[in-house]
Amino acid sequence: MAPNVTSGKRPRLAGVVTAYRRYLHPQHVIDRFLDGYGWNGVYHHPPMDVVSLYVDQHGEGDLFQERADRHPKMKICSSIEDTLTLGTSKLAVDGVVVVAEHGVYPLSPNGIMMRPHYEFFEKITNVFRSSGHSVPYFNDKELSWNWDWCKKMVDVSHELNFPLQGGSSLAVTWRIPSAEFPLDATVKEALSVGYGGMTSYDFHGLETIQCMVERRKGGETGVEWIQTYRKDAFWKAYEDKVWSHDLMRAALSRSFTIRPGAATFTNDLPTVDQMKAMVPDPVAYQYKHRDGLLSTMILLYGMVRDFTFAATIEGQSKPFSTQMHLPMPDGRTTLASFFSPLVNNAEKMFLTGKAQYPIERTLLTSGLLIAGVESDKKGRRLETPNLAAVRYQPNPESTYWRS
Repeated sequence: MAPNVTSGKRPRLAGVVTAYRRYLHPQHVIDRFLDGYGWNGVYHHPPMDVVSLYVDQHGEGDLFQERADRHPKMKICSSIEDTLTLGTSKLAVDGVVVVAEHGVYPLSPNGIMMRPHYEFFEKITNVFRSSGHSVPYFNDKELSWNWDWCKKMVDVSHELNFPLQGGSSLAVTWRIPSAEFPLDATVKEALSVGYGGMTSYDFHGLETIQCMVERRKGGETGVEWIQTYRKDAFWKAYEDKVWSHDLMRAALSRSFTIRPGAATFTNDLPTVDQMKAMVPDPVAYQYKHRDGLLSTMILLYGMVRDFTFAATIEGQSKPFSTQMHLPMPDGRTTLASFFSPLVNNAEKMFLTGKAQYPIERTLLTSGLLIAGVESDKKGRRLETPNLAAVRYQPNPESTYWRS
């Protein structure tokens, strides 16, 4: 099935989202396509139009009708099929923007919210099949809460020959310092430190690591096993130096938001006892790649409010480290500007018909989230033959937002 690549006209986009209220991901993403955003010293208006929108859950604070009133070319639709066909019997748009983050859905047996990424995908690709052609597809954040569905989404995108691009804004936002991970580097250990909880912000921490280490020598080779450490098990693993303290300190040295250990304020790192008092539910996912690389994703909610990264690179005397800048709109900022590079990379996909970074990255990080939650529930290391099979090469071109 040949993709329908737009040429010589403004692409028409269909939006398919779970909810559309202030500060939710759908609002951040769709608003940028509708109203534009600041980009590299200008106010940028995407050269494409959102012509239809499906919103799965309605409620107090909805914004989609106001957006439709201001953008009368955008039709509010009652079904995904109508959103893609515009009331005809065939696909009538040039690209699809899916944002299935947020909304309220049941929990899986392991406690992951069963957001309808895959259900949306099935309905959208059914229209592709019945129409005999496909269009570029953007999927915000993870692919699904179910591994088999994650894998099927990627397989179907290859079968129907359309670019599928997804993942977290952490992979494309500003970095402080502004530094790209060296291509073909030999990496011994990598680590990220972030905040938030499991089944949501853990995905951002995993993407922080993966967008870096996929650039190592040989590319991504797959992940053999994962083990989750939480609460008391986390502190025992910390004291046993299951992950490098030097890397953890290097990552934390890039943080802007470390909570001082003393009430009188200090720039020193908090002591272990102070960290324990600040962080009631610390989490670490540690996993081993097939080429021997050891990665650890850490969440220290209560001590930090940003995402940092560090890695040991052969031939470098000190760790490579940086911050993925995530200025959250809770008083520190108003615009959640880290969504701008996510949308800008989606624009490039819609215009060129080519994904800007491999969907296999999002497949792997989605699978790591699922496996990390399962490891926590089972209380042991989990072998991951499904993730060992996820092997790919990175886009050698850099896609993060320069400051």
